[in-house]
Amino acid sequence: MTNDNDFSAKPGSMSRRAFLQLSAGAGLLAALAPGALRAAPDALNLRAIPASGQRIPVIGLGTARTFDVDPDNAGAMRPLEQVLRNFYDGGGRLVDSSPMYGRAETVVGRLADRLDIADDLFMATKVWTRGEEAGIEDMETSRERMGGGRLDLIQVHNLVDLQTQLDTLKAWRDEGRVRYIGVTHYTVSSHERLTRIIEREPIDFVQFNYNIVTRDAEERLLPAAADNGVATLINEPFEKGTLFGRVDGESLPEWTAELGIESWAQLFLKFIVSHPAVTCAIPATSDPEHAADNIGAGRGPLPDADQRERMASLVRSL
Repeated sequence: MTNDNDFSAKPGSMSRRAFLQLSAGAGLLAALAPGALRAAPDALNLRAIPASGQRIPVIGLGTARTFDVDPDNAGAMRPLEQVLRNFYDGGGRLVDSSPMYGRAETVVGRLADRLDIADDLFMATKVWTRGEEAGIEDMETSRERMGGGRLDLIQVHNLVDLQTQLDTLKAWRDEGRVRYIGVTHYTVSSHERLTRIIEREPIDFVQFNYNIVTRDAEERLLPAAADNGVATLINEPFEKGTLFGRVDGESLPEWTAELGIESWAQLFLKFIVSHPAVTCAIPATSDPEHAADNIGAGRGPLPDADQRERMASLVRSL
């Protein structure tokens, strides 16, 4: 599993750090000149992790529910192997898991080893337990399940026993046992607490829910992450899948082709990753075609402020 790769964009693209130096707090989008977030059509958009400057692709892979299969069942593993292959071949690198997701960590580790890509992936997982010793034991188990090397990112899942686990993670980061540390949640009601945490704690990542219809994070959480140099991972990008029911039977407007959008999934994801304080969105899927489609949202131009509002208005109208 990688700890040092910079998945660099082509010359002329703008890193997240440089971009945020030109954008301030809540005025991030309003101050942008049109096209400031754009990249060459065939380039994979990347953002920098403020703690290090390392750049990662804006589309990652979540594993909640989708990767919880019997790792010894060849029939169950086969489509997930193709999911990971399509994700990787499309340029994706960050894979996010958790011991809460059943067997997902083991499945990720085995498939990455089978595909011989473990050293190229950015492996992220979580600690989800109470007590210092239990936390250490769980993190060691997660490390073994996901390949046995140093993990790139460990996050306190849903803020369970927050301070105990953070204290361990800070020590592990100092010792070089993990590169980045963070916290996660998946509800709007947690946003205020997450904001307070990133304002007081020296963490590297914060993970939370944000999408084209649930935009509460734009008020304080996303600006706070930018102001405090904290990278962001976005869960629930499809609002638990309900966004697809909303657009079922609807055709994409012609103007979305200007942004290289070929599916509703890409529209939803491009809206998310076009916010300059978003580092990476992590949609989960067990469908290889969906994995290839999702990673496509990381390519081509990203919408500017006016285009983002047009996209949101379109979805609200359906």
